[in-house]
Amino acid sequence: MCVGVGSQAQSAPLPDAPVPQVSFAVSAPSDGAADFAWSGSLPDVLWPQEAEQQKAQQKTGGGDDSAPLELHQPKRILGFMPNFRSVSGGVAPHPLGWKYSFGVATHQAFDYSSFIFLGITSITAEATDSHPALGKGVGGFYAYTWRGFVDKTDGTYLSAWLLPSLLHEDTRYYALGAGHSIPMRALYVISREAVARTYGGNQTPNIAGLGGKVLTQVISRYYYPSSATTFTVLASKFGYSVMRDVAFASIREFYPDVAAHYIRRHRAKMARQAAQKDSATP
Repeated sequence: MCVGVGSQAQSAPLPDAPVPQVSFAVSAPSDGAADFAWSGSLPDVLWPQEAEQQKAQQKTGGGDDSAPLELHQPKRILGFMPNFRSVSGGVAPHPLGWKYSFGVATHQAFDYSSFIFLGITSITAEATDSHPALGKGVGGFYAYTWRGFVDKTDGTYLSAWLLPSLLHEDTRYYALGAGHSIPMRALYVISREAVARTYGGNQTPNIAGLGGKVLTQVISRYYYPSSATTFTVLASKFGYSVMRDVAFASIREFYPDVAAHYIRRHRAKMARQAAQKDSATP
């Protein structure tokens, strides 16, 4: 094809369409949150935030060894455990609001893994006779299961949707990430039970998260027998809920490091095998 430049014409292939370039900068300030900055041109069909998320997902899932794997929070940990309320470092988090938070809470409350966990806890509670008034056997299992489902659903909607939307609190999990000592990260995990963020990104007491747990226990007084609604029993259930959240947050904090380690080992192994194959090829 002839392309004219001024008075000259030369035969040359058409150049490829320009590819938008985005550069990422990630830093970890004192509050443990990863700041995100982007620069460069982006397609007009994408809002900047959507483009940032798309590029970050390509970096963490693509096969680029320079990708920030330690910052990536998958939607499911080990392909099973729901992780919908964690934010990957280096990615602009989705804006919060009534509609978005309701969708996330619904997704989490009715995820298939939640029912598996509910079944396990109900069987355990029936086997250990946690609340004798609920009975034993099939009837007892049913009594524990539907009450456990209401507990779980109430807690999810209160702590992830209603109270955060009313108070403008961001109760999602932002990992402190690599670069800090394990004891510091462990203390950070525990502190997230008491500290959340505002919609503007400032730290604030986790009133929505803790308040949702308290209200869940208050509401449970209407569908549990009186022997299971004493202050001691409700306080124990509240403490268990807090400890469960700390345990899950610990997994969210450290899982990206473990996953990054094994992903890099796998990539190195594949690279060695490819090199050996190339060297053996005449």
